[in-house]
Amino acid sequence: MKLSTRIRYGMRALVDLTLRNKNQPVQLKEIAECQQISLAYLEHLVIPLISAGIVKSTRGVHGGIELAKPPDKIKLLDIMMALEGPLVPVQCLKDSKSCRRSRTCATRDVWDDMKKAMEKVLESSTLLDLAERQKSKEGQPENMYYI
Repeated sequence: MKLSTRIRYGMRALVDLTLRNKNQPVQLKEIAECQQISLAYLEHLVIPLISAGIVKSTRGVHGGIELAKPPDKIKLLDIMMALEGPLVPVQCLKDSKSCRRSRTCATRDVWDDMKKAMEKVLESSTLLDLAERQKSKEGQPENMYYI
């Protein structure tokens, strides 16, 4: 299973926003530059995050975005749902009628277990947890080469 750039970039942008912790709006341009994300793409990612109550937007000269609630109250599952929708690795988990074998398919059970495991990890982790992980990784060398 491969995660989309939508969720990867969205999470990175939110971690960046959390780590800035300015208690004031941050311009999307700053986050886009720091995270090397297209500003236009980032603007599209912010819309569902605002709708989900994860971030809020302020217009004007000193405008930008900020978290709508404390980062320890924002679960990673909420972010995933806002940006991607329900975690459904196969269609038959969403709609059992989409496959006539749904009731008797052993692999469907495995996909359901996988879905539940992913939801459990994302439900038990917050944006603050992710930001703290990022802080602990900062300053570490990206690649070490030895001669």
